[in-house]
Amino acid sequence: MKHIFNAKTAFLGSFSLVLMSALSGCQSAPEEKPAEQAEGQNKFLVVEQQPDGKYVVVEEMPTTGPSRAIIKETDENGTVTERVMSEAEMKALAQQEYDKMQAGQSELNAEPQGEGMGLGGTILAAAAGALLGNVIGNALMNNSTFRKNQDASNRSAYHRSAGGTGSSATSGTQKKSYFGNDASKTTTASSSYGG
Repeated sequence: MKHIFNAKTAFLGSFSLVLMSALSGCQSAPEEKPAEQAEGQNKFLVVEQQPDGKYVVVEEMPTTGPSRAIIKETDENGTVTERVMSEAEMKALAQQEYDKMQAGQSELNAEPQGEGMGLGGTILAAAAGALLGNVIGNALMNNSTFRKNQDASNRSAYHRSAGGTGSSATSGTQKKSYFGNDASKTTTASSSYGG
C-alpha cells in the first residue's frame, strides 16, 4: 500500500488538530470568583452624599493597597467638599455599624427606604468583608435585608457586575466560548473542505 503525502493532506491534518484544540477549550469555561470571595478584597470607594443626606457608593474598585474612600459631601450652601477616609477610619465606622446591626438598631436591619443610607451603613454594605473579615462579610451576604440595603446604597458598575442587581438569573450560568464571546451570541458558519 502506497502512502500519498501532499501539502493538502498536511494542511487538513494540522487544521484538524488546531480545531480540536480550540473546541476542547470551549468545553470548560474558567470559573469566575464568587461574590463572597470578592468581598474580602480591599476596596477603593467614592461615596457621595445625596440631597436628602443619605450616602451612595458611586465608584468602587478592588485595590492591592489598603482600603480607603473618598467622601463627597455637600454643605447647605451647595459647596462640595471631598475628604479621604483611611482604612482605620473605615474599619471603626464599619465595626460601629455592625455592632448596631447586631443590636437591631441599624438601618441595615430594616427594608430599604429609597436609595442610600447613612455613612456607616454605606461603608459596611460596600466593604464588610474587606474591613471586618470574610466570616462577617459572608454572614452579612446571607442576610437578604442586608443585600437589599447594599443594592440600594451602591450605584457602582463594579458592584452590579460582581453579583449585585441588574443582571439576569441566567447570566451566572452563561458559558463563554474559547474566544471570549458569550456562547449565546456566537454564530456558526458551515463550509466544506476538500475537493
